Amino acid sequence: MKQIKKYMLSLVMLAVFEAVAVALWLTKSNIFYLFNFTYIGISVSLGVFLISGKYRHARRVVQLLVGLYMLVYLGLIRRENMQIEGFWYYLFTGVFEAAVIHYAVAKIFGPLIFGRGWCGYACWTAMVLDSLPYKTPAGPRKKLGWIRYVTFTASLIFVAALFLAKAGNIEKIMFWAFVAGNAIYYAAGIIMAFAFKDNRAFCKYICPVTVFLKPMSYFALFRVKCNKEKCVNCGKCKTVCPMEVDMTDNSRKRKNGTECILCLECVKSCPKNAL
Repeated sequence: MKQIKKYMLSLVMLAVFEAVAVALWLTKSNIFYLFNFTYIGISVSLGVFLISGKYRHARRVVQLLVGLYMLVYLGLIRRENMQIEGFWYYLFTGVFEAAVIHYAVAKIFGPLIFGRGWCGYACWTAMVLDSLPYKTPAGPRKKLGWIRYVTFTASLIFVAALFLAKAGNIEKIMFWAFVAGNAIYYAAGIIMAFAFKDNRAFCKYICPVTVFLKPMSYFALFRVKCNKEKCVNCGKCKTVCPMEVDMTDNSRKRKNGTECILCLECVKSCPKNAL
């Protein structure tokens, strides 16, 4: 009974993604959505299963399974722009497809349930950045968060300009925008990681997707919480957190609360199992 309870979250995650898969398959009459969300659901639930079993590289496994699938298969092979520009593109065409569905599930409504879990387990940009040597920030957070709004606006203006200019072969442009955009993101992320000695600097200051993620994550159902009776205020959870979240504060207004990527490094480091 204990074992079943231990892995229940994994089964719940699989059920949620399978429900989305079936609903989209039947609604869109496209079996691709059944395979797509079933694959992602299996990958995520496998990660949760491995985490429950305290497998050290569980999160990394999910990052690679989902991140490479999104980047290589959907992006490069199927030529779908899964970046924010793809979201604007399909939104402007008035079609509920590809990037719009992805954003709705993972980055707009999904965070109401699992917060910024996307950033910790599925983002193909972070998949590379998390392999760099600066797992935890070497210094205090910089006041550069405004840059994300610039990149967010720039992506919107770029796609809007293509439609206003009635650009020809716009689908081909969007594919190459995906390729170029990823190259720029990786370059910027790696440079910032070494400059600030912080693997997640790109996520904190530049990533435009956080404009969607942060406000929705405030209401996240799944959150890391602190058992105050067990906590001895040793500060280890704050030291290992890549996003500098104050996990000892259970309020939704805690420091950098909407930045939590559910990496669970704080949980692993707590000597009293208070998280």
